Amino acid sequence: MGFIPVFIWSFVLWLVLTAGSKGMLWSPEELVAGVVFSGIIAFTTKDIIGEKAARFLNPAKWAGFVVYSIGPLFWGMVKANLDVAYRVITGRIKPGIVRVPVELENDAQYTILSNSITLTPGTLTVDACPEEKALYVHWINVTEKEPANSEVIAGSFEKWARRLGR
Repeated sequence: MGFIPVFIWSFVLWLVLTAGSKGMLWSPEELVAGVVFSGIIAFTTKDIIGEKAARFLNPAKWAGFVVYSIGPLFWGMVKANLDVAYRVITGRIKPGIVRVPVELENDAQYTILSNSITLTPGTLTVDACPEEKALYVHWINVTEKEPANSEVIAGSFEKWARRLGR
């Protein structure tokens, strides 16, 4: 079951990344290369991704990721950029690594939250520890050594990660 969803996901991503490179939508060579590379990726990862790969083919999940990307994630990145610019200009930087407790259930949720935190300037997820239910994050302005929840660093990202990673 894992091969087909991964193949479709990889091929769609290939089509998006190569659209319009030859003046046409796709050249025959691009389509053949997309099928070959998608097949290789699907074959090599079918045992790793397994049965849960089908969730990536759900159009509602795609819509959720689009809403998250152009809404909360984009707004978080704008705020973080302004904050980092302010801190660089004023020199008010107090960097450090903090343990951030999270209430996540699976690897997909940890991945979504970790990547969202890392994408926002001023933060970098150093380690994810599901057994501790925590992330370790390098933060540009440590105000709390161990915050009570992820709201201080991640805003609403954890709520979205829980929803999108089911």
